[in-house]
Amino acid sequence: MQQEKELLIELVSADIAKEENLILTDVNLKVYKGDFTYIIGRVGSGKTSIIKTIIGEIPLKKGSGVVSGFSLEKLKEKEIPFLRRRIGVVFQDFQLLSDRSVYENLFFILMATGWRNKKAADNIIKERLESVDMLRKSHKMPHQLSGGEQQRVAIARALLNNPEIILADEPTGNLDSETAYEIMELFTSIHRQYLPAIMFVTHNRALYQRYPGRVLLCENMTCRELETTEEIDIGQLLDI
Repeated sequence: MQQEKELLIELVSADIAKEENLILTDVNLKVYKGDFTYIIGRVGSGKTSIIKTIIGEIPLKKGSGVVSGFSLEKLKEKEIPFLRRRIGVVFQDFQLLSDRSVYENLFFILMATGWRNKKAADNIIKERLESVDMLRKSHKMPHQLSGGEQQRVAIARALLNNPEIILADEPTGNLDSETAYEIMELFTSIHRQYLPAIMFVTHNRALYQRYPGRVLLCENMTCRELETTEEIDIGQLLDI
């Protein structure tokens, strides 16, 4: 039963604002270990702002929030790197370092997050690249890879520190539909294997209908969980 799962993310009566601009108000959500949760909504509805709040990029100024044991409203700047070590983030535009190979991109992240044992780092890099079928291309530069391959590397990077939470912000947004399904299959495989909580921001209706999960809809300055995707009016998503 869900109440027996470990609670990893909780927002209670949270207002999400960037500087003085209120984006979402009275947000209440709970995400448990092993949940696969979609966040959907129009452009500008606050989907990415939820992700940025969870990783401490947008301070939580009203309401309360806890992520992996860290209190968001009390979060100190020096604590943010430690919070982020527990979270893997996958972006729409990959955000790979263009001047480093695939292997070097991952090695850089491990060194930046405190790894000092190079043999252990080498082992985890090879393991993660193998899990996304990119080990044989570990020597290549990002510009030598297709968009789908770059996203696979970005997913391997997100898995490096065994995160209990993976936040994916439109990870298929720059990919064609066939590649998008391949990436989605990879996410579901990772979900089965490692059981992280995955929060997946998307406007692709086909994805959350084909790969069921919880669905949060951002609209009218708030975010609510849907009982069924049949509640979604396609008109709500047309301008995404």
